[in-house]
Amino acid sequence: MIHYSSYYNTSSDFVYLELRSKIVNKQLKPGERLPEVKISGELGVSRTPVREALRRLASEGLVRIIPNSGARVAAPSVAEVEGAYDVRGYLEALSVHLACRNGIDRRTADRFEEVLKDEESAFLARDLEANLEANNNFHRLIADASKNIVLIEYVENIILRTNVYILFYDPFTEEKNFSTEEHRKILAAIMSGDEESADRLMRDHLRHSHAVLEKPYERRNLLANINGLAQQNKAFSS
Repeated sequence: MIHYSSYYNTSSDFVYLELRSKIVNKQLKPGERLPEVKISGELGVSRTPVREALRRLASEGLVRIIPNSGARVAAPSVAEVEGAYDVRGYLEALSVHLACRNGIDRRTADRFEEVLKDEESAFLARDLEANLEANNNFHRLIADASKNIVLIEYVENIILRTNVYILFYDPFTEEKNFSTEEHRKILAAIMSGDEESADRLMRDHLRHSHAVLEKPYERRNLLANINGLAQQNKAFSS
């Protein structure tokens, strides 16, 4: 029996971090069942912190809780992934247009450079979560530069949603760091106030980010059909 360390504030925190780590590291696969009894036995805690941890993971989109069925690792449908990236494309295109019009001050430009260096370091270390956080921070800075509070909130929400797909389906095997290279081009266009180029570069960048997910996602879809998860996807989307 595994006992949780005093390092964690609560047993719920312990269960949350253990499950989240297994999902991120792909030890738990999309669509896999998460039985409360089994998890509580494996981690040496009662079912209450397991239930709390599952609800927390569900709020992040990493777990789906289905009434009368239980919890499973999320398995987003094709339509959900494509729809999210379509929406993100429109939102972030608006972000770059407004950022171009508002301009970027020196302090913000320095912060962009820090974030890009963080992204490069994370890529070299092959640290998916650190790379994802730096990537998110780059897009958040652009949204902040729009100075539109509602847009900033929407961009944050869509970033969190697409993070789930990246954690599940990005193989993170690219040898060349295309993302940072594309980010630098987007930033250059914004700094020069070139709205047309910034729009095109951002949309191309998001299309590339989505395309990286497509091949492993097709493999997951095949496995889903084999394992009888198609009905689960239908339940999730209803």
